[in-house]
Amino acid sequence: METIVSGMRPTGHLHLGNYFGALTNFIKMQQNYDCYFFVADYHMLTTHPNPADLQDNVRIILSEYLASGLDPEKATIYVQSMVPEVAELYMYLNMITYVGELERTSAFKEKVRQNPNNVNAGLLTYPTLMAADIILRKATKVPVGKDQQQHLEMTRDIAERFNKLYKTDYFPLPQAFNFDGDLVKIPSLDGNGKMSKSYGEKATVYLTDEGNVLKKKIMSAKTDEGPQSPNSPKSVEIENLFSLMKLVSKPEIIQQFEDSYADCSIRYGDMKKQLLADMDSFLQPIRERIKEIYSDEAYLNKVIAIGTEKARQSAKKTIKEVREIIGFRV
Repeated sequence: METIVSGMRPTGHLHLGNYFGALTNFIKMQQNYDCYFFVADYHMLTTHPNPADLQDNVRIILSEYLASGLDPEKATIYVQSMVPEVAELYMYLNMITYVGELERTSAFKEKVRQNPNNVNAGLLTYPTLMAADIILRKATKVPVGKDQQQHLEMTRDIAERFNKLYKTDYFPLPQAFNFDGDLVKIPSLDGNGKMSKSYGEKATVYLTDEGNVLKKKIMSAKTDEGPQSPNSPKSVEIENLFSLMKLVSKPEIIQQFEDSYADCSIRYGDMKKQLLADMDSFLQPIRERIKEIYSDEAYLNKVIAIGTEKARQSAKKTIKEVREIIGFRV
């Protein structure tokens, strides 16, 4: 069975784009692959998070992934910092990775531009840590977006360099698991591309949104002046509203608004109210499950313990073999 690895940084809540995008595919993957899903809390240290916030963010992201359908009995779900073999392999890989190639990565250049006063060594070697996460599992496939493809190429380069240096074929060269064709692109509420934390809180619907927070977001979604003639094409903003409605509303409700748009009788206020009601109904069971899991410390600790044991079992084997390949035999 092929092995898949994917990390999730504990940075706030999941949104609809996460839920209908990569997460939907992760849930499918855990049925057919040997999957490792981890909370990348080591990666967070480059931004110097408050210790209390870091711990809570780990619990939040775990709760939301579990509530959404990741199953600790089907996949290995663990916290990166609880597997010390990650850090050991990270050190070994840093010894064969060159500063010049790290400095040339697009992500590093962008981080330097955004935060010139926090250019730390961890930020520079971020791709090496990412490589350690992947090849520690001897992964064959890695789900990546376009922004992470360069890091995956570096992972392949590092794995290949290790193999050549030590005259072995120990590490497989992981391939991108590109499911872009299967991803549902969830539009932003302000009409500015896909839903993303990068575009701001107001334009993003999180799985935990409810009450006035959800109402304000939906009712503030951008619209236009309305159709000027029967069967006129939809603007981006209105297409976005229909796209969101297709995720949470019944087919007959969607058709009702399609018809009213076509004959120019549509009232966007009514459409938003319907979308709000349907979105709230859709999110309610997910919100309740998130709250239930988040408040059950014993269950979260159990999931982490089980995941840690499974993750370390394979990690110890890899590190033992890597140490022998390098020459540490004492």
